[in-house]
Amino acid sequence: MSEIATPGQLRMSYLRWALVTVPAIVMIGSLSGLLSNSGYANRWFAALDLPAITPPGWVFGTVWPILYVCLGLSLAMILHARGAQGRGFALLLFFVQLIANFAWSPLFFGLHQVTTALYLIIFILMLTVAVTFAFASIRKAAAWLLVPYMAWLCFAAILNFQIDQRNPDAETLVPSAASTQIR
Repeated sequence: MSEIATPGQLRMSYLRWALVTVPAIVMIGSLSGLLSNSGYANRWFAALDLPAITPPGWVFGTVWPILYVCLGLSLAMILHARGAQGRGFALLLFFVQLIANFAWSPLFFGLHQVTTALYLIIFILMLTVAVTFAFASIRKAAAWLLVPYMAWLCFAAILNFQIDQRNPDAETLVPSAASTQIR
């Protein structure tokens, strides 16, 4: 026998990675949004002058879990590709963009830093493009799974930009729950 592992064993190895990466990314991403009070229930967000392209809340609640599943599957493919040239660097890029992604909701919804969140989302998008090219050299399917995420990041950056333009006083619009107003 010249093979180290059968195709079935290789598929099972990928599935084991996916059973870890997909739930982990979905749960951490969801937790980031939940802890930062993201969405229309946030008094500060509801008080903003939102552009016409702002989708209803259910869209965010549907799109992000799907994107997180795609990220988890893509990551599992690269983790499964042991010994692939450039794998370590590709994983480093992926985790940096993922941490930046998880930081966006607290920055925007929790700290009300609209402009800084815009810079962060542009940074995330640039990193994701780099990750996509790095992943493509290892597994093309892993790179393709990142395309919907990049498209959504482009839309989110445009939305963030428009919110920033329409709300120059967004940081002070509604006091955050952590601040006090003692007179």
